[in-house]
Amino acid sequence: MTKQQITACIDGSAISNAVCDTAAWASRTLDAPLTFLRVLEKSYSPAKEDLSGAIGLGSREHLLDELTVLDEQRNKLAVKHGKHLLDDAQQRAEAAGAVMVTGEQRHGELLDSLLAWEDKTRLYVVGRLGDDHEQQQQTVGSQVENMVRAIHTPILMATGKFSAPSNYMLAYDGSETADKAIDDIANSPLLANLPGHVVMVANDSSENQGRLEHACELLTNKGHQVQPHLLQGDVIDRLMDFQSSFNIELKVMGAYGHSRIREFIVGSHTTKILATSTIPVLILR
Repeated sequence: MTKQQITACIDGSAISNAVCDTAAWASRTLDAPLTFLRVLEKSYSPAKEDLSGAIGLGSREHLLDELTVLDEQRNKLAVKHGKHLLDDAQQRAEAAGAVMVTGEQRHGELLDSLLAWEDKTRLYVVGRLGDDHEQQQQTVGSQVENMVRAIHTPILMATGKFSAPSNYMLAYDGSETADKAIDDIANSPLLANLPGHVVMVANDSSENQGRLEHACELLTNKGHQVQPHLLQGDVIDRLMDFQSSFNIELKVMGAYGHSRIREFIVGSHTTKILATSTIPVLILR
């Protein structure tokens, strides 16, 4: 099956509009169909457990019947609410120029649904935080972290109000994952018309200079306009400083290496960058 569509996850949280706008931009740029996905995960009511264990058998059976009815009503309302969310998302994305926009609602676990759709999805779009977090928090939702670790399809993470980026910064560390990210970017039209900066935070050595120049050469050979930057210091601080100094509007990075040691080091950086980012982040595996 050819990966064609963009899949955007919405949950009704405050960041859902940003997810819609980010996904619409990607759909318009790639001329790719866009599908909004709403997953209804099973929730458990603590009140049901507490009440059933605190009263007599006859009353408990009656109360359990009432709770069952309430659960059915709550599920129906959740499904109805989800349909409204999908309709609103589709209308917003179509108005922003997205193509072939559809919506689908599923029951189950979000990660399972995304893994099931990976064969037909070329790009996932998600919000940094779900509906159980305050958007001002400098953290990343557990769902997002699990997605980044489990999914091998590129993920575009929305962080707040979206506007189409006019440039991008690619965080490069010379690793195999970073080289794959370079190759993915070079062969994708998503960033082809944007000026880019390839930023490496490492010792100022001839070896690192060579790696950086080679990475930029791969991109320029495919028609990209990029500039190399070799910086020294703390990775997170230097990337944040660079973003601010060059008014960067989109970050691109590889994520979570494969060895346990590398996962500890690079994975920590990945999570920090995602949690503190105020601009969209394109995550590549």
